[in-house]
Amino acid sequence: MARYYSIPSNLTTIKFCLLFPLLVGMVSAQLSSDFYATSCPNALSTIKSAVESAVSSEARMGASLLRLHFHDCFVNGCDASVLLDDTTTGQGEKNATPNASLRGFEVIDTIKSKLENLCPGVVSCADILAVVARDSVVALSAPIWSWPVDLGRRDSITASSAAVNSNIPSPTLDLSGLINAFSYKGFTAKEMVALSGSHTIGQATCGNFRTRIYNETNIDSSYATSLKSNCPSTGGDSNLAPLDVTSPTSFDTAYYTNLINKKGLLHSDQQLFSGGSTDSIVTNYSNNVGALITDFANAMVKMGRLSPLTGTSGQIRKNCRKAN
Repeated sequence: MARYYSIPSNLTTIKFCLLFPLLVGMVSAQLSSDFYATSCPNALSTIKSAVESAVSSEARMGASLLRLHFHDCFVNGCDASVLLDDTTTGQGEKNATPNASLRGFEVIDTIKSKLENLCPGVVSCADILAVVARDSVVALSAPIWSWPVDLGRRDSITASSAAVNSNIPSPTLDLSGLINAFSYKGFTAKEMVALSGSHTIGQATCGNFRTRIYNETNIDSSYATSLKSNCPSTGGDSNLAPLDVTSPTSFDTAYYTNLINKKGLLHSDQQLFSGGSTDSIVTNYSNNVGALITDFANAMVKMGRLSPLTGTSGQIRKNCRKAN
């Protein structure tokens, strides 16, 4: 997936990071894991059932649904703006270049329809994305990977294509760029590496890893050769390869082991283990599943608290693709 970002000045970044714990605390007070306990008590079980069905039909869908939540939260906060279709007045986020390969929208539509039948106008699309991300991970691993999802977000009525280009990290970034991009959102380098573990599932297109397999040297030669058969030097840009060559449909620690063995698919993946400051974090996660489970879960909770709309802000969209 082609992704681009811009980073503000160091001073702005430092100010944001100093304020971030306070902002997270304020948001936490407005969100709660039992938000729908009375208004829509079967909401979570309905979402879980739909996710399990979708992932059972296509394991790759789990990664796609998890990715939707990330691409939503990193652009103007967790407000379901990524789900809005383009309008006659402008392009939204869906078709911005970094989001061109996003998928799973139909699954979200199905879930929203079920919830609207159960409790009309109650469950937000933004909350659906957050719960779906958690349930997708559980469906591809085990309940021990679960985490409590804060609920109570509301939905944006607008989306910005330009905001996507300036906030979604690119797969061509070096380590310093990755650290800066996540720091801008309030994440530490360790949290960035933990969240990158989501690449233990899913696939990437040839156009995003061609340069790595043909031009880079910090890649296992046999691995590069195997990828070239499905990713020629020209053409085949949309051909797919698993981000985790070892266990592409299982949420586990193999992604980190692959990095140690120089089998990171994307340039940005391999940068996490390239002689830099995050090497030790990768090594720890490769052989300490307990640490990864804890850190990934905590980072996901934190990501879900990125600038949500609460209270009377935004709306509860009846159709996730358009404003009411």
